[in-house]
Amino acid sequence: MIEIKQQISLKSYNTFGIDVSCNYFVEINSENDFFELIKNNIYKNNQKLIIGGGSNILFTKNFDGIVVKINLKGISIKSETETEVIVKSYAGEGWHDLVLWSIANNFCGLENLSLIPGCVGASPMQNIGAYGVEIKDVFYELEALEIETGLKKKFNIKDCKFGYRESVFKNEMKNRYLISSVSFKLKKNIILNTLYGAINEELAIMQVNNPTIKDVSNAVIAIRQSKLPDPKITGNAGSFFKNPEVSKEKYLSLKTSFENIVAYPLPNGNYKLAAGWLIEKCGLKGFELDNASVHTKQALVLINKSNATGNNIYQLSTYVLQKVFNTFGVTLEREVNIF
Repeated sequence: MIEIKQQISLKSYNTFGIDVSCNYFVEINSENDFFELIKNNIYKNNQKLIIGGGSNILFTKNFDGIVVKINLKGISIKSETETEVIVKSYAGEGWHDLVLWSIANNFCGLENLSLIPGCVGASPMQNIGAYGVEIKDVFYELEALEIETGLKKKFNIKDCKFGYRESVFKNEMKNRYLISSVSFKLKKNIILNTLYGAINEELAIMQVNNPTIKDVSNAVIAIRQSKLPDPKITGNAGSFFKNPEVSKEKYLSLKTSFENIVAYPLPNGNYKLAAGWLIEKCGLKGFELDNASVHTKQALVLINKSNATGNNIYQLSTYVLQKVFNTFGVTLEREVNIF
């Protein structure tokens, strides 16, 4: 039996710790809960927001509608061969919990994505990625429930239209589906991805010569903890901005003025610029505006320094966008969903 609550604070349901409220709030612990919910007039007649861990959301005002918190739990093996295994995780599982589960079972593929905040259900929405790996590299399929009707649909990798921090669920299918479970294709044969330089540097510090998947995970965790604030202590949503893509001509033009600009060539001939480098070169590391701040160790991260409002953080992000554009002629894009 579902319980729809009224006028609930969302402060503990978003990693920025923004103290806003919603008209209605309900937690979904099973698919049957959702089927019950869609018959309810409060659900039918209000704007809807589906949340998991609240790690990619910035609330700038109270939410005038119903917030649906997904708590679907469970991790299982769907099928396996001698070399691969299909692992299914329900959407409400913590992402890092899934990573630790896969490592404990000696399944390879998720270790580079250790310690990313949020829940499993959000991972394909923005094709989360870190240290040379993205969800699309290990994705098998997902199951989703249509928000208006409850009809279940499966999406394969082609259906999801994954891009850089993008998927069909952030574009043409936005606000149409509730992702209920995600399945991943992991390897039993250990094939590590340590091409990202920082991982090898951290493994050297750890004095690990023949790393296991657990070693790689520990290295990634150490790197993230050294650069990124813990949202349980300091409100943040991780990387606030996407790394911008520019043409080769634009990159070469920038390089004449900024010899040390950090960029990566892409298969389409364009270049991806490091947004954190651009922000840092604007002198914005540690910059404060009202109660919000650019993180001192990673300029991609904006933090709630002292009871900031969502508008404080949004205004800071706007200042950063303007500063980067004025300096480099490059437009950054916010990665975080704004409400």
